[in-house]
Amino acid sequence: MNLFGEIRDNILNELAAMMREGALPAGLALENVAVEPPRDPAHGDMATNAAMVLARPAGMKPRDIAAALAVRLERNPRIDSAEVAGPGFLNLRLAPETWGALIEAILAAPATYGRSQMGQGQRVNVEYVSANPTGPLHVGHSRGAVFGDALAALLEYSGHDVTREYYINDGGAQVDVLARSVYERYREALGEAAEIGEGLYPGDYLVPVGRALAEKVGARWLGEPEEVWLAEVREFAIDAMMRLIREDLALLGVEMDNFFSERSLYDSGRIEAAIEALSAQGLIYQGVLEPPKGKMPEEWEPREQTLFRSTAHGDDVDRPIMKSDGSWTYFAPDIAYHFDKISRGFDQLIDVFGADHGGYVKRMKAAVSALSGGKVPLDIKLIQLVRLFRDGEPFKMSKRAGNFVTLRDVVERVGADVTRFVMLTRKNDAPLDFDLARVLEQSRDNPVFYVQYAHARVKSVMRRAEAAGITPGAPLIEDAAEVTLARKLAEWPRLVEIAARGHEPHRVAFYLYELASDFHALYNRGNDRPRLRFVQEGDAAATSAKIALPLAVSIVISAGLGILGVTPVEEMR
Repeated sequence: MNLFGEIRDNILNELAAMMREGALPAGLALENVAVEPPRDPAHGDMATNAAMVLARPAGMKPRDIAAALAVRLERNPRIDSAEVAGPGFLNLRLAPETWGALIEAILAAPATYGRSQMGQGQRVNVEYVSANPTGPLHVGHSRGAVFGDALAALLEYSGHDVTREYYINDGGAQVDVLARSVYERYREALGEAAEIGEGLYPGDYLVPVGRALAEKVGARWLGEPEEVWLAEVREFAIDAMMRLIREDLALLGVEMDNFFSERSLYDSGRIEAAIEALSAQGLIYQGVLEPPKGKMPEEWEPREQTLFRSTAHGDDVDRPIMKSDGSWTYFAPDIAYHFDKISRGFDQLIDVFGADHGGYVKRMKAAVSALSGGKVPLDIKLIQLVRLFRDGEPFKMSKRAGNFVTLRDVVERVGADVTRFVMLTRKNDAPLDFDLARVLEQSRDNPVFYVQYAHARVKSVMRRAEAAGITPGAPLIEDAAEVTLARKLAEWPRLVEIAARGHEPHRVAFYLYELASDFHALYNRGNDRPRLRFVQEGDAAATSAKIALPLAVSIVISAGLGILGVTPVEEMR
C-alpha cells in the first residue's frame, strides 16, 4: 500500500473527469502533479500542487481549479476535507478510518510494505570500495563501503536487479611497491633486517605476509635480484591483501557479488577493444593539450599525445589515454572496465569514489556516454572524509597500519551496526565527524541508540501483550500523536522511491530517526495520559486496538534498518 500514491491516483482520476466534463481543457499533461506532506503538519496530512501545475496550460486561475477539485475530493470517503491555501495549493485531511486501514495494510503484508517496483527490469551495477590491494581498509573506505552497500540494498528494495562490485586496482605501480614491501618483511622473517625505505608500505600488517611467504618458499629468494622474485611476490601479496580486505568487509557486513581485476584487462585485448570503439566514432586522435591551469608556460612542455575527445560528451578538456612511451594512462583501463560493464548489459552504472576523485567524474561520464551511445547513465557518488574523534579529541592513527586508522579499528571499538548507521547520518558529499565515545551514548543525540530504542520498546510492548494472550486487532487511531505517527508511516513508500531515485540512502537513516522521534513522543505521552498507553491494564480489547500501531512502527523500522545493514535489537541492555 502506498497511501500517497493512491491519493495521487484519486486526484488524477478527478482531474481526468474534469477534462471529460469540460471543467478543464482536454489534453492537459498531469505527470507533474504531486502529492506530498505539507511543509507545516498543522495544514493537513497531504498537499497537492495540481492547481498550480495546471493553471497556466489551462488558462485558468489556480485557486479556481483548486476549489473545483476540492469539491470533488471531499466526496472521497478517505478524505475528510480539502482546503485551498495560498495561491492555489490544496491541503487534504484524511479520515480517521484511512489511518486505521493503513495500519491494517502494513500488518497484513509486513514483508512488502514500502517495497516498490519502480526499478523493475533495470539492471544496476554498483561499484564501491575498490581500494588498492596494498593494505587494510581505512576508516574512509568504511564510509564508502557502507554507502555503497546501503545504496545497493535500497535499489533492490525498490525493485532493481543489483550487482555489487569491487574493482581491484592491481594493475598499477602500487602493487610493485607492495611486492617490494612484502619482500622486506620476507627477509625479516628469515632473520635479516627489513629495509623499509621511503616509498614502501611501513605497516605491521605486512609482517605476517612476509612470514607466510617465507614459510612457502624458504630462503630461495634471499639475495636474488628483483626480476627473479617480483612477479611471484606480487601475486602472493595481492592475494594476501585481498583476503585481508574481504575479512575487513565481512566485519562490516559487506558482501560483494563480484570482484573484477584490473590486470584482467591487460594483454586480453579489452583495452584495445574499448579504445577502438571510441576510435570508430572519431573520438580518438593525436593532438597537443593546452597547459594545465596554474602552470607557467616555461614549465609546460607541449607534446603530441593520443587523446580521447571527451569534450564531445560534456568534459572540460580532452583526455590522454596513452603515454609518450606507448603505455596506457590510468584512464585507459578505466574506460575498458566501464566498457565491460556496458557489455554485460547493465542499464545503470553507479560508481562510489572518494572525494579525491572529483576530477575524474566528467571524463568517466564522457567515456560511458560515448561507449553506450548515451543509453547507459553513470552516476558517480563522491564520499567525503571521515574525521575521527574520541571524547572530542582527534583519534590517533593506527600503528598497525602505519599511517591511518583502519576500518577494523573502528568496528572493533563500536560494532558494525553503530558504524554503519553513523556513516549514513550525513549526506555522502558532506564531511562526517565520528566520535567513538558519543556514538555509544544512550541518548536522543545518538541516532543509532534512538532508533534501536524505539524498536526495542515496541518489542517490549508486544511481549507484555503476548504474555497476556492479546494479539493486534483493528487499529484505533484517534489522538493527534497517533495520527502524527500514522502519517509518518504513510510516508515510508514515498521516501523509499525518492531515496532510490536520487541514490540517497542517507534519507532512510533520517526518516528512521524522525519515525523513532514520533514514536517516543507518543509513548511518553502515555505517562500523563493513560488512555494512550499501548497496554491497557485489564482491557484486552483496548490493548488489542492500541498495539497495532507500534507493531506497524517496528515493521517499518526493521525494514529501514535492513536497508542500512543494521540489525534491529529486541531489547536494550
